[in-house]
Amino acid sequence: MLDPVVLAQVDVLQMKYLAALDRHDLKAWLDCFAHEASYVCITRENHDAGLPVALMMDDCRARLQDRVKFVNEVWSGTFEDYTTRHFVQRFECIKSQEEAIKVLSNFMVAYTNRRGTSDILVTGTYEDVIGFGDNGPLFKAKRAILDTVTTPRYLVYPV
Repeated sequence: MLDPVVLAQVDVLQMKYLAALDRHDLKAWLDCFAHEASYVCITRENHDAGLPVALMMDDCRARLQDRVKFVNEVWSGTFEDYTTRHFVQRFECIKSQEEAIKVLSNFMVAYTNRRGTSDILVTGTYEDVIGFGDNGPLFKAKRAILDTVTTPRYLVYPV
């Protein structure tokens, strides 16, 4: 059983991550990751088949920074913007051998387009590895496994 203080820190990190995405504050999103970290967004079909093809694959800090730059600068004004609301439910949290915590959570992301129509964007599971350092808990790895078989129309921002 994990210490309740550690569980609370894990939940605070997850809430910072979700709030940053819902505000479209990709600088704050990036701040949720350790210096050596990765982010992968992949369909469950590819994940289950062991296929490495992902919708988003940022395997190092430089690629995470590139994602922020692309969304904020390169792609700015080239897509129909949308708002999101992330919902998450942690269901497993265990210590790993590397002095990190492995966390499994279900998630759902709802979106609203500029015309005011809302729908579910994606559902899935987060597989997270969280490290604890001088700056508190940070994601060492975050893997968003989408239940969706086809690519959602509005997938610009990380999930």
